[in-house]
Amino acid sequence: VQLQASGGGLVQAGGSLRLSCAASDRTFSRGAMGWFRQAPGKEREFVAALRWDANMKYYADSVKGRSTIFRDNAKNTVYLQMNSPKPEDTAVYYCAARTVWAIDYWNSKQYGYWGQGTLVTVSS
Repeated sequence: VQLQASGGGLVQAGGSLRLSCAASDRTFSRGAMGWFRQAPGKEREFVAALRWDANMKYYADSVKGRSTIFRDNAKNTVYLQMNSPKPEDTAVYYCAARTVWAIDYWNSKQYGYWGQGTLVTVSS
C-alpha cells in the first residue's frame, strides 16, 4: 500500500489543523492506520491510531482531548484533526499503516507502510 500525507503547514497556536493520509488500497483493513510525529532532535512518537475493522481510536496523552482521528472509508483516507495546537506540536507528521491489529498500536516498528511526512509548524 502507498500512503500520501498532506495538510501540513504553518498554523497559529490555538487554531486548528487537519492532516490527511490517502491509501492506495485497503491492505490494512484488518490492521490499523496511525499518525506519528518527529520533532527536531527527538525520536519519532505515536500520536493517534485507528483500528480499521472496529473503528476504534487511540491517542497519545499529549494530544488526547484536542485531536481526533477519523476516516473516510470510501476514499481509504484517514484524517487527523488537531484543535488548539501548541508550539510543542511542531514536527514532521507521518501516517503509517499496519496489516495486522495488535494492542501495541503505539509501536512504530509494527507499522510496515509509511507516508512521506508532512511538516507542521505551530507558531506562538
